[in-house]
Amino acid sequence: MVQQGASTTRREFLATTAIAGAALAAPHIAMGATRSQDDIRVAVIGLNGRGRAHIEGFRKHVVALCDVDKKVLERTAAKYADKMAPGGGTYTDYRRLLERDDIDAVSIATPNHTHSLIAIEAMQAGKDVYVEKPVSHNVWEGRQLALAAQQFGKIVQCGTQARSSRGLQEAVAWVQGGGLGAIQYALGTCYKPREPIGKLDSPLEIPSSIDYDMWCGPADKVDLYRPRLHYDWHWD
Repeated sequence: MVQQGASTTRREFLATTAIAGAALAAPHIAMGATRSQDDIRVAVIGLNGRGRAHIEGFRKHVVALCDVDKKVLERTAAKYADKMAPGGGTYTDYRRLLERDDIDAVSIATPNHTHSLIAIEAMQAGKDVYVEKPVSHNVWEGRQLALAAQQFGKIVQCGTQARSSRGLQEAVAWVQGGGLGAIQYALGTCYKPREPIGKLDSPLEIPSSIDYDMWCGPADKVDLYRPRLHYDWHWD
């Protein structure tokens, strides 16, 4: 594992991780005689925004939560304490979470630039993966993610919600089956109000509750000139 504070490129970080984790590709073994073979025990990594939606979706099957922001982690764990599966835990370092052998799959809703890295490490640790869009920061990372899924024989699903909606899938099938006749032209628009990105004259002060090294992950650790750390128009 590359030291978080080391000076390294994104590609070196991913390549080194892929080599170091190859030995972890052993098949996952279900734990405990009392556990149903149909139960899928899930951990959620990244708890702001989409991460909370993931918890709501998985409910009783969530066994562990992880976020680099201690305040977010504590607040989320308290909110969903009665919805967690027995034997749960909280983590600020996702690598410690991945060491658990009683987790079948991880749900990743971290900043965009960390998606591929965490997903690859999760597969190396024997977990299936649900990762929010975009699955990668660039094309090269996406290819490494696809190769890892093939190498480790793991399921990877991208969180593109519209494509997972049964109703929308049925509607698309109906249209493709000729329900509207021959489609000659289609136009779609989407307007969503957003706050301005803004720009600061001085670097953003990172709250003490956040492990900024871990937040940066494979990205260079640099000062940020923006109003807030968590989510800023996907400029991560």
